[in-house]
Amino acid sequence: MKRLLMMFFTFFKIGSFTFGGGYAMIPLIEAEVVTKNKWLSKDEFVDVIVVSQTFPGALAVNSCTFIGYKLGGPLGAVLGLLGVVLPSFIIILIIAIFFSKFRNLYIVELVFKGINAAVPLLILVGVNSISKVVSKTTKNIIIIAITIGAILIFDVNPIYIILVSGLYGIISNRKKVE
Repeated sequence: MKRLLMMFFTFFKIGSFTFGGGYAMIPLIEAEVVTKNKWLSKDEFVDVIVVSQTFPGALAVNSCTFIGYKLGGPLGAVLGLLGVVLPSFIIILIIAIFFSKFRNLYIVELVFKGINAAVPLLILVGVNSISKVVSKTTKNIIIIAITIGAILIFDVNPIYIILVSGLYGIISNRKKVE
C-alpha cells in the first residue's frame, strides 16, 4: 500500500507541474517510474507506452493507469488514474472560478506563451528516450521512415499508422508466437 500511495503522489506531482499533454509528461513519468523508483524496467516502460497509445484517451492518463495496474492491480489503476488526473481537474476548477478576473492580464498570456514554447522540447525528449530502446535494425529504420513520411508528407492519420503497424506486427511475428 505504501508503494501505491507513493505512486499516487508521484503521478500527482507530475500532473501538477507538466503542461502540454501526455507526450510532454512521458520523460517525467519515465524518470520517476524507471530511473528513480525502479518500479518498471526501461523495456517494460516502453511496452506500457506502446500499449497505452493503442487505447482511446490521453497518453499520460492511459500510461499512469496501466503502470498503476502493473504495480497494484485494480486499486493501483484507480490510484494511478486519480494521481495524474486530479491536478488538472483542480487547476481547471480554480481557473474556472477566477477566469473572469485574470483572463485579460498580459502576464498570464506571457506565462502560457513560455510554457507552450517548452512543450515541443519535452515531446522530443520523450521520443529520444524511447528511441534508445528500439532496435536499430534496417527493418525498423525503414518502418520509422515510412511512418514519418506517411504522417508528414501524406498527412495520414496516426490511427491508421497504429492499426497498420499492429497488423504488421501480427503478420511478421506470427511464426515466433506459434
